[in-house]
Amino acid sequence: MIKKLSSVASIVTFSLCSFAALNSIAEEQTAIFAGGCFWCTESDFEKLDGVISAASGYIGGQLKNPTYKQVSAGGSGHTEAVEVVFDDQAVSYAELVEYFWKTIDPTDAGGQFCDRGQQYRSEIFYQTEGQRSIAEASKKALAASGLLASAIATKITAASTFYPAEEYHQDYYLKNSIRYNYYRWGCGRDKRLEELWGK
Repeated sequence: MIKKLSSVASIVTFSLCSFAALNSIAEEQTAIFAGGCFWCTESDFEKLDGVISAASGYIGGQLKNPTYKQVSAGGSGHTEAVEVVFDDQAVSYAELVEYFWKTIDPTDAGGQFCDRGQQYRSEIFYQTEGQRSIAEASKKALAASGLLASAIATKITAASTFYPAEEYHQDYYLKNSIRYNYYRWGCGRDKRLEELWGK
């Protein structure tokens, strides 16, 4: 009887260790992308398999804890951005970067779609050297592909502090779907994306 219990305990211990090992392989990671209006960028990424969540916020400026009013006025140096939390076993950082290009106009140096100014610039903010290498290789490949008629204006920059935006901006596309859809349509975002990338 004691021998049998010992065997069962060994199996249970082995199973728990195996489960823990599998969990340690799958890791939540973060990526930060700026693609114009953060409502739209958040909405686009939350549709992607492997993305756990996306949060709207501000990055790339000089002020600490900037407000939407300060950023949207254009004087803080920040851009609207989204911090994406993803399961790296379901979607890779490289795949996120490839997906990101198709959600923006990489050739627009003055903002994105109807939103003008550097606070709406497109930018990839890398957090590790690995992310930097992947983003730069992807940008180089896109430039060489001939898919775009103009040079890529999107910058690749080391991430500074990401400040989450005010609560009413989070999941805006879900909380205020009518306003959001009207804004997105009126801004011509999807029309321009179709011109660039096709359906």
